[in-house]
Amino acid sequence: MMATMGRFLMALETEGPGGQSLLGSIKIAVLPIVKVFTMCALGLLMASKYVNILPASGRRLLNGLVFSLLLPCLIFSQLGQAVTLQKMLDWWFIPMNVVLSSIVGSIIGFIVASIVRPPYPFFKFTIIHIGIGNIGNVPLVLIGALCRDQNNPFGDSLKCSTDGTAYISFGQWVGAIILYTYVFNMLAPPPEGTFDIDNERLPIKSTPVKTDVAPEQTPLLAQEEGDTEGDNLVSSSASGKSKIKVILALVYDKLKLKQILQPPIIASILAMTLGAVPFLKKLIFTPEAPLFFFTDSCMILGEAMIPCILLALGGNLIDGPGSSKLGFKTTAAIVFARLVLVPPVGLGIVMLADKLGFLPPDDKMFRFVLLLQHSMPTSVLSGAVANLRGCGREAAAVLFWVHIFAVISMAVWIVLYLSILF
Repeated sequence: MMATMGRFLMALETEGPGGQSLLGSIKIAVLPIVKVFTMCALGLLMASKYVNILPASGRRLLNGLVFSLLLPCLIFSQLGQAVTLQKMLDWWFIPMNVVLSSIVGSIIGFIVASIVRPPYPFFKFTIIHIGIGNIGNVPLVLIGALCRDQNNPFGDSLKCSTDGTAYISFGQWVGAIILYTYVFNMLAPPPEGTFDIDNERLPIKSTPVKTDVAPEQTPLLAQEEGDTEGDNLVSSSASGKSKIKVILALVYDKLKLKQILQPPIIASILAMTLGAVPFLKKLIFTPEAPLFFFTDSCMILGEAMIPCILLALGGNLIDGPGSSKLGFKTTAAIVFARLVLVPPVGLGIVMLADKLGFLPPDDKMFRFVLLLQHSMPTSVLSGAVANLRGCGREAAAVLFWVHIFAVISMAVWIVLYLSILF
């Protein structure tokens, strides 16, 4: 027995892909997930009756702070420093990969939801929590943990960290657009106005009911009432406004640009615009620049985004991870589809793109980040949007279980990716 155990430990310590032992690869994969789970557990403690400094209203305010200030600051500071016009051209497949990941994941989510038939009104919820992976905070923590190790398979620790962070940051702007358009609309409350519906007393017809939505369920940035304001804008032309102004205002309203142009997306546009112009980049984003104090302030605020959002989501588990209305079958299907079904498809997409010459040659970190985008657990930010939309309890339960099982799945996928790349 002791001899068998000794051989097992020696096998774990044997160098594998990139000079990394199997035990070391598993540690790199598991550590970031454990950190996320730990911060969620602390949020749960803060929301408990024993501490009670993070009640429901406080969690909603914390979510609002993240979306309005902390996340935009993180995107602006990281993306602005990393991007140049040439890099935007070379890295074009990163945002494309995020879009493909969302499309493929949503298709798998639709198929799984059609099979398991989640309880009403969580069909679209199921699709989103399978289709939208974490392309920001968990990969950033993962890359940070990986590159801090001097024996990491990617070489120099500083270059490893700089390149990995830049690639991940460049993908976040399209992720923010998907989050605030596709995810925000897919998680809209049902016609009854709330997700808290008694399935035994569902109406035969879905009749819209006006209800007073609780503050925790009110979106931070509410949608415009398109038809009403459209009529007002048309009628206002009779009061002397120019036709061009009325037409532009009507287009703005009908396209829901106010909903699309949320703070994170504005921050992404500004970062790419300023970073692509050499003079402005040197003026704002370089350490010796006269305006670098603004970027540095954004970096300090951005570092608070991950812990704040994880504390708020952990607090939503105050009633326990089993308190959601999804049921065991739907929750298990989401976890299985997100962690087991989506990554192999993503691996196929990246390998095909490599064979077609879409990826920069001999850049293993670039390929590793692309693979991570398909292999992450459900997005924490989509859970935050769910909280704003009124289904935060169910989102928190899904995030709880998906991150627990991601400890195992991430270890397996990362070991596989390192063996393929090296």
